[in-house]
Amino acid sequence: MASSDQSFLDRVFAAKSPDESRKLYDQWASSYDADMQKWSFTAPRIVAQLAQKYLEISPADATVVDAGCGSGLVGTELAKLGFKTVDGLDLSDGMLKVARNSGAYRDLNIADLTQRLEAKDGAYDALVCSGTFTHGHLGPEPLPEFTRIVKAGGILVITVLETFWKEGNFEDVVKKLEGDGIVQVLENDLHNYRKFEESESGGLILVLRRL
Repeated sequence: MASSDQSFLDRVFAAKSPDESRKLYDQWASSYDADMQKWSFTAPRIVAQLAQKYLEISPADATVVDAGCGSGLVGTELAKLGFKTVDGLDLSDGMLKVARNSGAYRDLNIADLTQRLEAKDGAYDALVCSGTFTHGHLGPEPLPEFTRIVKAGGILVITVLETFWKEGNFEDVVKKLEGDGIVQVLENDLHNYRKFEESESGGLILVLRRL
């Protein structure tokens, strides 16, 4: 792995503010997809497959929001599975420009996922989020807001970096949402979805049903 590639990853993990993250991703946008391919980053495909598996309507009829869509890797995988209506949200305009070129999205908008989102309650059949709940990015605080914009019976498919799950106290937030009758946990399994040199790593992929 080239040291410059690893440098971007290290820097975004260490980011201390949304503005710092935005600037780093703007700089990384042009080479991001190539780096993810080099690192065998399979999370976008797994997330798309789980969305297809658990949605109770056909992909062609589903309205999906890709929170933290980045360069559009998840949207591209969703399109391969027949999803036609996908909106993307991301903090980085540079990443959104790359995502726009994929042709996989109906709409793309800049959004700070730590704040209230513009979408109405129950606006989407599904929310997907890959690579965003990790060091230097999001803690578990946006989860209640994410559930707000998914309609009853819809699903959320979210990756959480393995080392960040306990550190970020995700379990307690998910248990509260479950205890409050807001979601049902369908899956919470560990996947190795990236490879750095000879080591593999990944995280938990959380699938929730909105009640």
